[in-house]
Amino acid sequence: MKAIALGICSSLFFAFTFVLNRSMELSGGSWLWSASLRFFFMLPFLFLIVIGRNKLAPLFIEMKKHPLQWLLWGTVGFGLFYAPICFAGAYGPAWLVAATWQITILSGSLLVPLFYEEVKTANGPIQVRGKIPMKGLCMSFIILIGIGIMQYEHASQLSIKSMLLSIIPVLIASFAYPLGNRKMMALCTGKLDVFQRVLGMTIGSLPFWIALSIIALFTSGLPSKTQTIQSFWVAICSGLIATLLFFQATNLVQNNMAKLAAVEATQSIEVLFALIGEIIFLSAPIPTPISLLGMALVIGGMVLHSYVSRTDRLEVSPHADPPKQYS
Repeated sequence: MKAIALGICSSLFFAFTFVLNRSMELSGGSWLWSASLRFFFMLPFLFLIVIGRNKLAPLFIEMKKHPLQWLLWGTVGFGLFYAPICFAGAYGPAWLVAATWQITILSGSLLVPLFYEEVKTANGPIQVRGKIPMKGLCMSFIILIGIGIMQYEHASQLSIKSMLLSIIPVLIASFAYPLGNRKMMALCTGKLDVFQRVLGMTIGSLPFWIALSIIALFTSGLPSKTQTIQSFWVAICSGLIATLLFFQATNLVQNNMAKLAAVEATQSIEVLFALIGEIIFLSAPIPTPISLLGMALVIGGMVLHSYVSRTDRLEVSPHADPPKQYS
């Protein structure tokens, strides 16, 4: 339950991303700056945290062992996650982006067979390939139905182009974020804490953000003061607080793919927080009774997903795949 609670708290702070990104787009800011500035602002804070914990040297030692892995999965987990989110914010309202982002509930579950997890047997622990948590997957569909109901009235008012440009990038992000996170957990194998891992992934994604900022500089000039300030708050609320809370939650259950999928399912609450944020800060209309019904399904589906995932145990076959080491 602690991991679930941390996941819900992280979803609250993640919601700031969707609301503030939409606010920046409405004020004329480039999505390229919205994306890259967040990670530039995150970097010094993460350095201070890791240095204060006297854990910078161990991080660099681990990064030197697999530099290309850190570059690849840092770019996938952070770059191909956040850049598409910001791009989508340029074409659709915060509620639509946040709602579409909940596809990560399914994405996380579908990625399970790509990884191995430790299972205790009479002959000692072994590494076996994960299986898709079918019970949790069924509960995920309840969450998605709720999201569909909640957003139907609003989505019907958008053009096909706006719908596609705000949905397809988020679909890409929904797979990139859990994939990068899980790959780095498998690479670190408990050697690094959540602060070190987030800093390492941020450093690994820097070439991507530098490239985006150069493109932004030549296409739209320097960012405005308002966009810079809002990007700073996105970095603090979403980039630091939410990311660290979420990564800590996944750390607690990293050896159980079913529970890991349950933690990722808590991010469905983001759509509620984002909608409330839009109502308060961007004067969005109050949800209709149909939308409230959808919200109830989202919350109910998340609770059921968490419950069934507790009992969704991995069955070990006598012909299970042998242990696998990640390089």
